[in-house]
Amino acid sequence: MKFLQKILPPIHLALCLVIMYLLHHFLPLLKVIPGHYTNAGLPIVLMGLFTTSLGATTFRKADTPVRPFEPSTTLVTHGLFRFSRNPMYLGMVIILAGAAVFMGTLSPFFIVPVFIVILQEGYIKHEELFMEKLFGETYRDYKSRVRRWL
Repeated sequence: MKFLQKILPPIHLALCLVIMYLLHHFLPLLKVIPGHYTNAGLPIVLMGLFTTSLGATTFRKADTPVRPFEPSTTLVTHGLFRFSRNPMYLGMVIILAGAAVFMGTLSPFFIVPVFIVILQEGYIKHEELFMEKLFGETYRDYKSRVRRWL
């Protein structure tokens, strides 16, 4: 999955949103969220945007790169990173889930687990190895205390 790393996660997110939209319109399969209940997707998307933004802001304040695979300068363990080792990625998953709710048909929901696999296999596993080499026991301790997602 090394080819995935050449594309930044927000680009994968945008591509997944486009695919979800296309599936919703051309292969909706089944309406699973009726009528006005789909509006619940909007606050979910906003929550995902907030989560991703807050994680990125925490990185910037710690003066460590936000872009994957750039050398980290600091192990960030405060803020949302107390609850998730990957709040920016978690926020992106929440955005997709909210978009799927907003669309209300079944087929967009299939993209969410695909995106999770892309993140996990293409980024997270490699980043964890990198962080373990860089921060050693400090990272292993953090990893044992804080879950990958939630």
